[in-house]
Formats: sequence, structure tokens, C-alpha cells
Amino acid sequence: MRNAKNSDHTDETFEELSLLDHLNELRIRVTWAAAALAVGTVISFIFAKQILLFMLEPYGGQLQTLRPTEGIETFFKVALVSGFILALPVILYPFWLFISPGLTKKERRGVYIFIPATLGMFLLGILFAWYVLVPAAVAFLSTFMLDVFMTEWTSSEYIGFILAMLFWLGLSFQMPVIIYVLARVGLVNGPMLRDQWRIAVVGVAILAAAITPSIDPVTMMLTMAPLLVLYILSIGLAYMGYKSFEANMAIE
Repeated sequence: MRNAKNSDHTDETFEELSLLDHLNELRIRVTWAAAALAVGTVISFIFAKQILLFMLEPYGGQLQTLRPTEGIETFFKVALVSGFILALPVILYPFWLFISPGLTKKERRGVYIFIPATLGMFLLGILFAWYVLVPAAVAFLSTFMLDVFMTEWTSSEYIGFILAMLFWLGLSFQMPVIIYVLARVGLVNGPMLRDQWRIAVVGVAILAAAITPSIDPVTMMLTMAPLLVLYILSIGLAYMGYKSFEANMAIE
């Protein structure tokens, strides 16, 4: 009995130390991620003016500031968001190192594909928003009823509009990656997504309305189009992912 108690005490101590080790490792990873964000933001500060001028191109003029701090607040907002995008690969990598010891060799190979795919789809969403949605939205909104409304946008409203469109569309482009991962763990499959396409169309419309800062139908329709294409792509990826899930279950 004494030996059993000693053994139990040893196991509890080991588990406690193991948990503390994991928490300490997580703290280190979070610190590295925060440091990467800080470095990315500092680098973005250097180019923030050029980024602001670049973002002004669709508008074609200077922006108003109605508050004393509005200009510098907008400057810092652009630097922070740009720094986050710049540091995103470095932010993801420490967390990958944290979870990788608990994965099998096959699962690690999958993550090596998952991270570049996530970054690639995020950048693809940003590029689509910038080159398709932003010009269309700005052109439509800036010329709407010019005999009634005079277009003089403020810096916080315009830059916030652009950043929201770029960021949220970049996130929405993660749909195929997320659905593939869910299919790999058996939560969704191809036939399920195919049969629920009507609900998906409604869901995409709600998502497009939510991520589009404006309420105009032109921008919303332009947002819906790629999301519907991505949903169709996701159905094919769900077939592939669920097939891998079934294969793994058969082996087990």
C-alpha cells in the first residue's frame, strides 16, 4: 500500500510538473508571437505613410480629420494592422512548435501544408478585396447622388472602411481550409455540404453582408461571388478530407 501511494504521488507530481512545463512553454511561444507583432508594427511604422498614400489611390484625394488626434490614430491603426499581417507567419510558427510534439508524423506533414494554405488564402482574400471590391465600392459610394451628397470622407471612416474590408475578406477566404480540417476529423463531409447548398447560399449572403462595411448591393454581390466559388471548392475538399478520415478510421 505504501509503495502504491508513493507511486501515485510520483505520478501526480510528474503530471503537475508536465502541466507547468507546458504552461511555461506556451508563455514563451506567446512572448515570441508578441515580439514578432511588435517588430512587424515597428517595421510598418517606417512605411505607414507610403501605405496610407497607397490606400488613398481609390479615393483620389486627401481625407478630412475632424478631431485633433484623428490623423495620428489612423496612422497607428494602419501600422498595427500592417504589422499583424507582416508578422502573421512568425506568429503562427511558435504555436505550431507548441502543438507539434503531440501530433503524429503524418499529422505534422498535414500542418506543413495547412499553414502555407492558410497564409496563401488570407493573402488571396486581401488581393481580391483590394483589386476588385475596394475600387468598385469606392467608385459606387463616392459618386452616389452627387447632386445631393458632397463626397468628403474622414480619415478614420475611410481607412477603417478599407481595413475592415481587407481583413474580414482575408479571413472569409479561410473557408476551404476550415472545411477541409473539419472533414479530416469527420465533422462534415461532401454529400452533407452538397445537399445543403440552399442554406449555404443564405449563409454566404449573411456573411457577405456582415463583412462588407457598406450596405450597397454592388459590393455585397461582389463579395458573395468568390465566397460561393470557395464553397463549391470546399465541397470537393470535404470529399477528400472525409475520405482520409475514413481511411484513418479503417486503419485504427
